Amino acid sequence: MDDQAFTIGQLAKAVGVPTSSVRYYERRGLLTPDHRSRGNYRLFGATALERLRFIRAAQAAGFTLKDIGLLLDFRDGDASPCREVQNVIEVRLAKVDREFEHLHHVRDVLGQWLKVCRNAKRTGRCGVLERLSRPDERGIFEKRGRKPREPREST
Repeated sequence: MDDQAFTIGQLAKAVGVPTSSVRYYERRGLLTPDHRSRGNYRLFGATALERLRFIRAAQAAGFTLKDIGLLLDFRDGDASPCREVQNVIEVRLAKVDREFEHLHHVRDVLGQWLKVCRNAKRTGRCGVLERLSRPDERGIFEKRGRKPREPREST
């Protein structure tokens, strides 16, 4: 066991996350307390502190908690699973590329709508509101052939 022992609050403060995040990561199996105090508080060691920092860094890089669980399993395993890590990164990168493409599409549409708004001075009507009322325009931000959005994972 590590010499250091952190309560959930101390661990959260050391990394700059809410205590609810630490509890959630624990429920997801990403963090495990080393032991309990006499008062039955969960206590985490320096390993958990480093692990929590890893989780936050991986989240900042855009990995989901499911991905992070895999990366932690790879990291904690005996082998050096570079190929498996590469696969996780490739899947995430492909998703980022799709999101980036979608954001470019959204930006283009919003740019067109801004022009419509600027031209509204002449007509006195807001063409954007009229367009959004039309059934054929409601799906303008959906890509053809795109599967429905997956629900987002929480922190």
